[in-house]
Amino acid sequence: MAVWKKKKLGDILMETGAISPEQRHAILERLENSGERFGEAVISLGILTEEEIISTLAKQLEIRVIDLEGVEPDKKLLDLLPESLARRHSVVPVKMNGNSIIIAMSDPLNIPAIDELSAKLNSKVSVSISPKSQIERFITKNYGISGTVMDAMHSVDPLLPGEISPISQGETSQNNAAGMAPVAALLDAIIRQAVDERASDIHLEPDENSLNIRNRIDGVLFPTGEIPKKLQSLLISRVKVVSRLDISESRMPQDGRFMATINGKDVEFRVSTFPTIYGENVVIRILRKDATLTTLIQTGLTGSSLEKTLKLTGTPHGMVIVTGPTGSGKTTTLYAILNELNDISRNIVTIEDPVEYRLPGVRQSQINIKAGLDFANSLRSILRQDPDMIMVGEIRDRSTAEIAVQAAMTGHMVLTTLHTNDAASAVVRLIDLGIEPYLISSSLAGVIGQRLVRKICEKCKIKKSCKNGEEASPENESAPSFYGRGCLVCNKSGFAGRTGIFEILMMDDGLSEIVSRCVGVAEIRKFLFNNQRMETMKMDGMQKVNRGITTEDEILRVTSDIQCAIR
Repeated sequence: MAVWKKKKLGDILMETGAISPEQRHAILERLENSGERFGEAVISLGILTEEEIISTLAKQLEIRVIDLEGVEPDKKLLDLLPESLARRHSVVPVKMNGNSIIIAMSDPLNIPAIDELSAKLNSKVSVSISPKSQIERFITKNYGISGTVMDAMHSVDPLLPGEISPISQGETSQNNAAGMAPVAALLDAIIRQAVDERASDIHLEPDENSLNIRNRIDGVLFPTGEIPKKLQSLLISRVKVVSRLDISESRMPQDGRFMATINGKDVEFRVSTFPTIYGENVVIRILRKDATLTTLIQTGLTGSSLEKTLKLTGTPHGMVIVTGPTGSGKTTTLYAILNELNDISRNIVTIEDPVEYRLPGVRQSQINIKAGLDFANSLRSILRQDPDMIMVGEIRDRSTAEIAVQAAMTGHMVLTTLHTNDAASAVVRLIDLGIEPYLISSSLAGVIGQRLVRKICEKCKIKKSCKNGEEASPENESAPSFYGRGCLVCNKSGFAGRTGIFEILMMDDGLSEIVSRCVGVAEIRKFLFNNQRMETMKMDGMQKVNRGITTEDEILRVTSDIQCAIR
């Protein structure tokens, strides 16, 4: 320990030749303006990776590198070390080792922190090093929100919903949590945990005796915690305050939003409240501002599906519909297509609700129902803007459908979405909206049907035999498949991230004749399947199973409502 006290990270990196004097000068210049720590600046400038810094420190300080992904926490040690202290020093207790406690730190040169931890744990500590990202995930997974619930419970009696002081936008960060009111800190912990877990939505669900929290991760809801009934109205009022909603109104649904900075990144939250018999139900949608546009390949389009999509979107006019149920990734696919086709020679105009990504060079507009600006009215005006390509966020009614068909028939490329179960159902849906079959045949270029499936976690993926569950081996090579054992990265679920499965319907003379007879969905599917015109979503999904991307059970889970249509 004495050797460390005179060491600084910059000195060690210089002594080992990991950085040059010129690089150190550039790092110090950055530190004057950024407020970062030395190691953070090294990584931000791209001089070294976090792994390279850790490897150098471990070697020079003669300490262990601990991979926390496979570490099971010692609950007794977690109870001894408060979450606030663990986050402040980016440290976690790992296990007892004789008379000392092994701790994992992201900065083992932080001697004051080590002394504080030793005093708090009332024990000698043995220092090891782990990546900061792993430590943060470890804290989030194993501390959860229980500590902040207890703090709020101890302070609940003097508080009333109207007395909770609002916080400024962006205040939900760990550095400010200690100074917040206990209920504000509780909301902060709930939000932070959801963001760390890659959740898309937070559900605050009132029950008879408690307020239950569930996070939607990769399309599936997972229980996160349970809030005592005593805190329900206070927590929901806190959500309303930061969302600029009326805290006195609990009988009518309300919609709001707020911004926050989580782990140094701006995040937008859209809030929806809904009255139930046990109180207001709240759903918070998480929209990450740093999200990058997805390419067509990144959506999951591969092979013939990708070729057909490029052929569809390469036509100068016609309507291309992306269809699927809510939450199936339709908007992401639309943006990927726009990103592919966006160039200086095209005038691309969009009508969205709301605008989720900013596309340079694209004229994007957002509907405003209160002002009388809906999809149909916007589309009529856009046709006078000399567009080459129009993206309509969704066809919801006959008026919008008629104008979209008209635009597609008069030399424009129209991209849009419909809420139907599969590609064939989109054709029938247009007929149901009042579009004549002959107009569909003339205007529709094709339909992209899609669903989202969870991907097997790469960190804990292993190979299995599909038939008997045994590990695949040279003697047992029947239909090998993969699954995730569950780890810290995937929250023990075995899945991390999602990808699309697709079916591409392309309009041609044969299909046009079928459509003109106003037949049902089943007949259209049968025609497409019997004439090998379309690979179904299930077929595309099974190809991804064979490639080790997802599992057969996952494909069956998301296609169970449509698989029986094809025999």
